[in-house]
Amino acid sequence: MALKRIMIAGIQSGVGKTTLTLGIMAALRKQGLKVQPYKVGPDYIDPGLHYHASGRKSHNLDSWMMDSRVIETIFRKNARDADVSLVEGVMGLFDGAKGERLIGSSAHIALILNLPVILVVNAKGMGRSCLALIKGFKEFDPRINIAGVILNNAGSEYYKTQLKNSIEEELGLKVFGCLPKNKEITMPERYLGLLPAEENQRLREVLRQMADFVEAEVDLAGILQAAEKAPLLEGQALLDLGCPGDGREKVVIGVAKDEAFSFYYQDSLDYLEELGASLSFFSPLRDPSLPQVDGLYLGGGFPERFMEELTRNHSMQEYIRQAFAKGMPILAEGGGFMYLAKHAVDLQGQCWPGVGLIPATVEMIPKLAALGYVWATALDDSVLVSKGTVLRGHEFRYSVTRGLNTGQAAYSLVGGRGAAGRPEGYVKDNLIASYVHFHLRGNPAVAAGFMDACRRYRRSQL
Repeated sequence: MALKRIMIAGIQSGVGKTTLTLGIMAALRKQGLKVQPYKVGPDYIDPGLHYHASGRKSHNLDSWMMDSRVIETIFRKNARDADVSLVEGVMGLFDGAKGERLIGSSAHIALILNLPVILVVNAKGMGRSCLALIKGFKEFDPRINIAGVILNNAGSEYYKTQLKNSIEEELGLKVFGCLPKNKEITMPERYLGLLPAEENQRLREVLRQMADFVEAEVDLAGILQAAEKAPLLEGQALLDLGCPGDGREKVVIGVAKDEAFSFYYQDSLDYLEELGASLSFFSPLRDPSLPQVDGLYLGGGFPERFMEELTRNHSMQEYIRQAFAKGMPILAEGGGFMYLAKHAVDLQGQCWPGVGLIPATVEMIPKLAALGYVWATALDDSVLVSKGTVLRGHEFRYSVTRGLNTGQAAYSLVGGRGAAGRPEGYVKDNLIASYVHFHLRGNPAVAAGFMDACRRYRRSQL
């Protein structure tokens, strides 16, 4: 299958990879092209920004949480009607899951999808040493097709002439741009990375600035030519995709979606629809009641930034309590777990009442509490999976849980930060909640179990 595609990867975190990727997407969209975005790894924030830059939903590609067939399925089904696909890498090109070589890295995704790679290099303070660095990346794994480089913080004539010519002549790599530092373009940050699109009031203006900047400084035509040279994607057949009208019993799943709850893998939502779900989005911040649904999915986000508004919406909290009491399946992850707790303490030390389905207090702390990929073994039967099922997930949080009885924990975790076998989350009857985020197509048992539970609940209400 001939699909124009390319990866924008960095030599390390913080080289300006995301800002540059957003600018390229916005600039190509400005030219009238359909740009399909993807993000390597478990990140939620960058895909949300991708959507606003490209106008198309972005999808995560993660070789630790998904096997190669899932990755290829997600890529192909979303790229087939695009003019070009742009994959943003994660961290440095070869950085992935600890102790697992290339697994989880941008390089691994590049190999699976046969992607040409443009390497973003922060050239500040470097002369010819920049060539040694680039040469090392080019030769470290010869299977990776490094199509060229973009030099960031490289606005002087020395970079644009002498260093550019040296890279092209001595290394045989095209330099697609030498970008000066632009202090007018800034992307606000928070402790989990960039500010989510839902909260960035200046995002449209910043994307316009980025597009103009990239048009002036980056060889967009050259990038498109490199993407066009990507070889045919010859892989296994796509995984079976469900479709409306395929005979599966339908259910309606309520999905919490607003400024406080925005962390969802887009493909997880797509996968639920393929399995027969209709998704009904609602706002715990503003809606007075739940929609008519057969199950609830409360994803991650930043509820700690909106505790006053969430607490003030008493009617929504009561509707969720009533849904639980009626036996409705409820799946909560990350921020959803925090919201369902009895209390939540923000960074200022103020304690806020939560929904109260989880008998615990969640407290924000100023340092990272958990980070990384985890194996999660179910400690009890739930609306997702049976006891003993092992799942792949990811944690990333700045909060801790206090007062929770470990005898009601949902999972035993291995990996990430902390001791192996540590208890995590909460399970009771039709509720399962934890800090672990799951990619549903990568963990099909989770999606299937949740759908079955929703169908049983729907039938019980007839």
